[in-house]
Amino acid sequence: MDAELFPRGRTVVAPGAVHLPDWLDAGRQRRLLQACRDWARPPAGLRTVHTPGGGTMTARQVCLGWHWYPYGYARTVVDGDGSPVKPFPDRLGRLAREAVTDALGAEALAAGASAAYDIALINFYDGDARMGMHRDSDESCDAPVVSLSLGDTCVFRFGNTETRSRPYTDVELRSGDLFVFGGPSRLAYHGVPKVYAGTAPPELGLTGRLNLTLRAGGFPPGTAP
Repeated sequence: MDAELFPRGRTVVAPGAVHLPDWLDAGRQRRLLQACRDWARPPAGLRTVHTPGGGTMTARQVCLGWHWYPYGYARTVVDGDGSPVKPFPDRLGRLAREAVTDALGAEALAAGASAAYDIALINFYDGDARMGMHRDSDESCDAPVVSLSLGDTCVFRFGNTETRSRPYTDVELRSGDLFVFGGPSRLAYHGVPKVYAGTAPPELGLTGRLNLTLRAGGFPPGTAP
């Protein structure tokens, strides 16, 4: 009811951090979901991530372009089946640049590193999955991070650059929403403390939540950092 009475609009959550609701229309959501299902198939498919301390991330993940593992990047799934990482599609690079331009303006692309977008981390959350507060700091450039949501609504906690604790802002991300953070907010801590199971648009045909995080690694071609 509230969403009908008060349409959601563009929100600047922090300097350089912008939320654009309903950025992906229904058709783009369906096409992106189908692509994610293809990318999630083995080899180099959806996996459970284990942390160096022996913990297990509750959100499962597949990577494109570069394979992320705690806390670095590789060209193969070093913590999984060992297969070469799937390539990063040009269409995701175009999508990332479009997202940054819409959220922060064309100047944000020029202000970021000259490196092209070449990494996608795709996280799948079921109703019990969470993501602790962390920073996206394993890349070698400061181009804005692009986050796209599909499926269930979640609470996205966007914090500060100094600490995992307050101050932070909780943002409700729904299917089709875009969140971009760069500039002074590029290294802000963020996480997902809650997913609202069963809130995905029925016509999408997804149980759970998918989050696509698009990044520019800035690594020398053919090398791992």
